[in-house]
Amino acid sequence: MGKNEFLTRKAIANRIMAKGLQKLRWYCQMCQKQCRDENGFKCHCMSESHQRQMQIFGQNPHQIIEGYSEEFETYFLEHMKRSHRFSRIAATVVYNEYINDRHHVHMNSTQWATLTEFVKYLGRTGKCKVEETPKGWFITYIDRDSETLFKERMKNKRIKADMVEEEKQEKEIMKQIEKAEQLMQR
Repeated sequence: MGKNEFLTRKAIANRIMAKGLQKLRWYCQMCQKQCRDENGFKCHCMSESHQRQMQIFGQNPHQIIEGYSEEFETYFLEHMKRSHRFSRIAATVVYNEYINDRHHVHMNSTQWATLTEFVKYLGRTGKCKVEETPKGWFITYIDRDSETLFKERMKNKRIKADMVEEEKQEKEIMKQIEKAEQLMQR
């Protein structure tokens, strides 16, 4: 094969690297740096900029992890809201769609070690309806905005119905009072 062939190992490797998504194993969330292989990641970990980021992390690790967790949750739910608003879908499908974005927050930088833990958290907090089946975890997004609007409309309808009912009762009472007055005058 020639030097610049389409199917050479180097050409294939370069096309894979150009795609942007590499192994999660060699990604540094603090520096937001993706490394191509173990050696590149090792060199990155030895760099001055990475050491500075790790010192910042060491000063307040809980706050940084909490920040990444909030960001991950927000973007994950936003993706659910946009793509699968009213449907029941496998959590792995949603997660795979979410991580297709090259600049997503990686789960390994959050407080949740696994997708299962995260899904259970969403169920406990009432942000999603969660079901465990033999085929895996399924989630359904709970749209709080629509639910709130619906509840508000129902509340307003009840208030209006109560007011109409009260007005009817008052008119009925007034009629009875008038009849009683007429009977008293006779």
